[in-house]
Amino acid sequence: MSSEVPQSLFDESKEEYHKRWITSPTTSRWAREWSRVYLLACAAGLLVDPLFLYALSVSGPMMCLFLDGWFTIAVTVLRCMVDCMHVCNIWLQLRMACGRVEEERETGEEKCEKGLLKSLYVRSKNGFVLDLFVIFPVLQTVMWVAAPALIHGGATTAVMNLILITFIFEYLPKIYHAVCLLRRMQISGTIWWGIALNLMAYFVAAHAVGACWFLLGVQRATKCLKLQCYQSQTCGPKTLACVDPIYYGTSPIMLDGGRLDWAHNMQARNICLSSSDNFQYGAYKWTVGLVTNPNRIEKILLPIFWGLMTLSTFGNLESTTEWLEIVFNIITITGGLILVTMFIGNIKVFLHATTSKKQAMHLRMRNVEWWMKRKQLPQSFRQRVRQYERHRWAATRGVDECEMVQNLPEGLRRDIKYHLCLDLVRQVPLFQHMDELVLENICDRVKSLIFPKGEVIIREGDPVQRMLFIVRGHMQSSQILRNGVKSCCMLGPGNFTGDELLSWCLRRPFIERLPPSSCTLTALESTEAFGLEAGDVKYVTQHFRYTFLNEKVKRSARYYSPGWRTWAAVAIQLAWRRYKHRKTLTSLSFIRPRRPLSRCSSMEEEQLRLYTALLTSPKPNHDDLL
Repeated sequence: MSSEVPQSLFDESKEEYHKRWITSPTTSRWAREWSRVYLLACAAGLLVDPLFLYALSVSGPMMCLFLDGWFTIAVTVLRCMVDCMHVCNIWLQLRMACGRVEEERETGEEKCEKGLLKSLYVRSKNGFVLDLFVIFPVLQTVMWVAAPALIHGGATTAVMNLILITFIFEYLPKIYHAVCLLRRMQISGTIWWGIALNLMAYFVAAHAVGACWFLLGVQRATKCLKLQCYQSQTCGPKTLACVDPIYYGTSPIMLDGGRLDWAHNMQARNICLSSSDNFQYGAYKWTVGLVTNPNRIEKILLPIFWGLMTLSTFGNLESTTEWLEIVFNIITITGGLILVTMFIGNIKVFLHATTSKKQAMHLRMRNVEWWMKRKQLPQSFRQRVRQYERHRWAATRGVDECEMVQNLPEGLRRDIKYHLCLDLVRQVPLFQHMDELVLENICDRVKSLIFPKGEVIIREGDPVQRMLFIVRGHMQSSQILRNGVKSCCMLGPGNFTGDELLSWCLRRPFIERLPPSSCTLTALESTEAFGLEAGDVKYVTQHFRYTFLNEKVKRSARYYSPGWRTWAAVAIQLAWRRYKHRKTLTSLSFIRPRRPLSRCSSMEEEQLRLYTALLTSPKPNHDDLL
């Protein structure tokens, strides 16, 4: 064989691994982790965008409107970081689409002439177009270009309408994008994950509603100042706009005569900025103390609190006759009703899904307790029943796998059981030398069994009903030899019992009577095993007899069989003790003449009786077993 073959095989495997790493996101671990990270990035984007609405503020000393420069820079940086995550996701999806197109070309399934343009990701309305739309810097452009220009021109009311419309235009598709991503991922987890997801959605809604409420409150305060400005002779249209539309707090304030007079207008300050009782603020009366507050943390937390309170209590808002305020209150109350209803309903569903199994377990235990009390079972039996039920619940959590799989179609059931049981079956050394066809039939017929600590599974002399293959835990196999001598051995994961069924199935002529057990089997701890019934063992050995006549299978069966192990240990011990006894007699032969065995002391006679008992221990039938 030339050296080029291994190299080509190595190159092919590396190429296939790279292709799987790129084109199989649903089965790769990295893709699942990236999906979770990207979902958190989408949630962060929903939290970052409303922060732009807090950039508008009213200067308390000057009573003019401006944009908080440093705050806008910080929010813009956060938004760019989130957009970078969206760009990485678009690049990854395009790489996956390219990989699928190359795979189609290689397999010849489809002649993809247009290549990437015909991929599902590019053509889907919830794919490339939506991912590209959510990263458009529309809100950043408005905040850095359009809003300063409008403020500088004196359009203080129009700038807030523009920011609000732009925010809604960009925020609603982001919500739809996050919902589509969540449905596509089909995240499943514990009840706490579901509750946390609903709380996160509730908090995002409160954050967005609170930001809109703050912006509309700033707009109401600006309208109040504009009405007072019309009544003043020294106030012009641009007086309500600060000299620097984007203020960083470092440049000196240059005031002309009109702005200075407006800053000292105590009537306008008392009516619009000092109290909400002198002007009809309606639902925005709490914003009076926020529009001029330089503390950014307080400016963000109070609207979030207002949003949570409003969405949870379905409103209870005061309102004026202005149509925008009425529409905002209607949307807020309706959204709060929908969110609370969905939140309570989802939590109820999560709790029911979690507690239904426990309730079924408690109901079963009550029925079992009632039955044991009615039948007047002894306390020892009752304790064993309770212990078994607890171990069964801890292992299965109330899910009967056999019943679930049994109702599936035959081909699907066989494939699922082969997938679930193959690794466990291969742990048994007896099955390591069997082909896939035999293992598939064995996996289709095995049953999962649980034995609590101290349970006697089978007694010596009872008919062997099944073969047991230990998966977890330990069992003790014991058998009574002659003269009352008891032989014990411990069985752990990978060992099996019930090998008498193999001799029974392969014996010719076949006898219908089940073979007796040569040992007593006891669970030393909580043990999980899978069993193969006698009829299933008979089916497998009859249809695949050639497998069990294999020399490797014979050696494995004899090596791991408790019966053969016990007999081998007895034979080895007997041979060793005979050898030691012979050496002792030989070393003492120069002191005194060797006496015949019939004249040995009583101690030597007891030892010989023990040797006889060990020698005559039950030996597995060599002719019948394989």
